[in-house]
Amino acid sequence: MKKIVLAIDVMGGDFGPKTTIEGVAMASKIHPNVKFKLFGDEKKSIKNLDENSQLINYEFFHTDESIKSDDEPVNALRKLKKSSMRLGINCVNSGECDGFVSAGNTGALMAISKFVLKTIKGIDRPAIAGILPTMKGQTVVLDLGANVDCTSQNLVQFAFMGDVFSQTVIGIKNPVLGLLNVGSEQIKGNSVVKQTFEDLKKISSKLNFYGFIEGNDINKGNVDVVVTDGFSGNIALKTAEGVAELIFTFLKNAYKSSLISKIGYFLSKPAINRFKTRIDPRKYNGAVLLGLNGIVVKSHGGTDAFGFCNAISVAISLIENSYINEIEKKIKI
Repeated sequence: MKKIVLAIDVMGGDFGPKTTIEGVAMASKIHPNVKFKLFGDEKKSIKNLDENSQLINYEFFHTDESIKSDDEPVNALRKLKKSSMRLGINCVNSGECDGFVSAGNTGALMAISKFVLKTIKGIDRPAIAGILPTMKGQTVVLDLGANVDCTSQNLVQFAFMGDVFSQTVIGIKNPVLGLLNVGSEQIKGNSVVKQTFEDLKKISSKLNFYGFIEGNDINKGNVDVVVTDGFSGNIALKTAEGVAELIFTFLKNAYKSSLISKIGYFLSKPAINRFKTRIDPRKYNGAVLLGLNGIVVKSHGGTDAFGFCNAISVAISLIENSYINEIEKKIKI
C-alpha cells in the first residue's frame, strides 16, 4: 500500500478545527497508509485533538494566520503568506505532501493554488470538478465556478481532465462525455459551445463524446462527464442542491399533515432512509481543482466531519491513481 502524506487546512470551513480534525480522525481509520500534516492555530485546535485521541499519525504545524470566508482572494494571496491554507499548498509544491484539502475560501484557494502550483503543461486554466448522483450512479461535472467565461479550447481541456477524473475516482473505464447546452440540437447554443462541439467531434478517437445534453439530462446518468463553463456549472450545482432541499421539505410537511400520514411515515421510514443516504450531499463532498501541478481538494465549508472525511478520500483516490501523470499522458496522445 502506497504511503501518502496529506496536508490539511485545519482552520478552513464554517466550524474550523472541530469539524476538520474529527474528519481527519475518521479518515485515518479508513486510510491507515496516510500521514497527515495539519496546518492551523494549535491553541484553537488542542481541545479537538484531545477529543480525537485515536488520531496519532499526524504532525501539527502552528500558524497564527488563517484566511476568512470573506477575505478577498488577492489580499489572501499577497498578504497572508503564512496562513494555514498557504502553508499547506506550499507543502505540496515542495514535494513534502502529496495533496492538500481545505474547506476554506474557494476564491483564495484557487488563487493561491494557481500561483504556487501552476497548471499542468497543456492546461490553460484549472477547473473545479465535482460528483453528482444520477439515476444510474454518479457523474462528474466541471467547471463548477472557477471560470465564468471560457473559450472552446478551455472546454476541450476540461473534457480531457473530466475524462481522466472519472476513470481515476469513479472507476469508469471509457467515460461518456456530454457538453451542456440549451438544447441537444446542433443548431442551438452560442458560438463557444458550437465550436467546442466541432472540436470534440474531431478528437472522438481520444474521448467518448456523446454530444450536447441539456440541464435535465445531468441527473439521468446518460453521460459520465458533463463539461460546461463555470457560470452554467455553478448554477446547475446550486439548482440541484436547492431542488433536493425542496423535496425534503415537501416530504417532511406531507408526513406531518395528518395522523395517517405520520403512520405512513413510520411504515416507509426504511425506504426514506435509503433515499436520504443515496442523495446525501456529504457523500459527494470534495470538489477538485483539476489542471494544477498538485492535488488540491475543496471541501464544502458547511459540511460536517463525515463530509470532510469524504473530501479527504477523494484526494487520496487521485493520489493513489496518479491523476496528474494520467492527465499528462492523455493530453500528449
